[in-house]
Amino acid sequence: MKLPRRVPWANINELDQLCSWVFMDESDLEAKRFAINRLSAWRAVTALPHALESTLSILTARLIDTSETQQSPSWLSLRQNYAAAIIRMVNGLVDPLQAGAYARSIASIAAQLGLPSWLVELRHSATHEDLPSLEVLREAARESLTWLLHNYFLPTINPSAPRPSTAPPLRPVTPLLKQYKTLLKIVARDTSLRKQNQPDIDAIMRDIERWLAEAKLAADFAADAYGWETIDGNDVEQEDSREKWALERLCDALIEKGALVSLSQKRRNLPSDEFVPPHSSLVLWTPLLAHTHTYHPTFPSVLTTRIVENLLYEQPDSGFDMDIVSLEADESQNDPSYHLALAKWAVWVIKAYDNGQENGELSLRKNVIVQLASTLAPGKTEGAKKIDVLAALLGAVSSGFTELQTASDMLLSATHPLQPQHWDAGDLTVMNERLHSLMSLDGECQKSTNDPDSAPTTLLPGGWRLLDHHSGWKSCPIGIYYSNYAMSIV
Repeated sequence: MKLPRRVPWANINELDQLCSWVFMDESDLEAKRFAINRLSAWRAVTALPHALESTLSILTARLIDTSETQQSPSWLSLRQNYAAAIIRMVNGLVDPLQAGAYARSIASIAAQLGLPSWLVELRHSATHEDLPSLEVLREAARESLTWLLHNYFLPTINPSAPRPSTAPPLRPVTPLLKQYKTLLKIVARDTSLRKQNQPDIDAIMRDIERWLAEAKLAADFAADAYGWETIDGNDVEQEDSREKWALERLCDALIEKGALVSLSQKRRNLPSDEFVPPHSSLVLWTPLLAHTHTYHPTFPSVLTTRIVENLLYEQPDSGFDMDIVSLEADESQNDPSYHLALAKWAVWVIKAYDNGQENGELSLRKNVIVQLASTLAPGKTEGAKKIDVLAALLGAVSSGFTELQTASDMLLSATHPLQPQHWDAGDLTVMNERLHSLMSLDGECQKSTNDPDSAPTTLLPGGWRLLDHHSGWKSCPIGIYYSNYAMSIV
């Protein structure tokens, strides 16, 4: 459950009024003073969101620039006021989003936010070089307020309104995986080249980590949310959902043909006594998987879940404009060797990273079994695809665990179709004897009905007895019970 977030306004009308004071008429200095006073009063009560803090700084600088023109204020002080406000706005937007293990450039984060690139350049110039001119700083202040209007005020006042699509699509991770695979192949063929290529391999792994940080920010746009809660605070639940979304996009690229699963069908499933991927694939991809797990402990769980979901369901289009291109654009929906190779990777991940400690959640092994049970349960296998692969995966995951193996055997037994029976002459004889017994029983019952004083002469099977008029039997509909009377079953 998402916890409520404290805001400085008592109701949304107060924020709407503040927005009108700031943006309605640029020449209305009295309205700007009202806005500054309102923001100052809010700041005395609680911490302001970064967007409002930046609005207050920029408005203060503009009010000083406009109202004190006749007193000839120091041009240097005006430039410093504008520069400080813009620097703090850009830094406050970018710094909280440096969430990855490796730092990203300010320009790349600003581009994802849709922040004009020249504001980032102006921030760099004002911080490390000469202060920009006053005209440039005034234009930057206007541009900053416009960006805050469209990206903070309007979406907050009217959350149902469509948001401006200023953010670029998430760059594909596939080229990074291709570069990584190429380097690892070189090292695998000649181990003497590892020292020479290790810096490049480390650089690719850092780039993949930076891509994950970009994907976490893109998760907000995929959910039609900007992510001010990340900038203004530390929402652990929201952060977990962003990381999961980013890891799912990485896993989707990893399980495409050409990544974890080799393009060559002959090399996917080599003869082996163990249900694990080929050694050549393990050599290529285990360093990257281990590196990702180091910084993202939930990665094995996400990877196994995505693999099983790929085996169970047809994967729909995400609907988000991100260029996750498969490593090989060929059809994999009806390729048994591809599905079997994915199942082996799921088993390997479980054996490598499942420590048996659940910590309030299902372990990797049990989580996979629960996923498979929903499809392999009795009555649900009709029309299901990849049953043989799913059965092999279930058997490999539960192997070595008595309780899990017992439950798996019950599920697997339901997936086998019933074998047709072969009839012989002896079966027909048995059926005739049963028919004769039933017919004779019916004749005896009819005789007993016509002659109440006669006793039954036919022995009925154990557990049954024929009632007469002395037993108090009374005919009644099914489901009706008469006290002290036997109930009819016909």
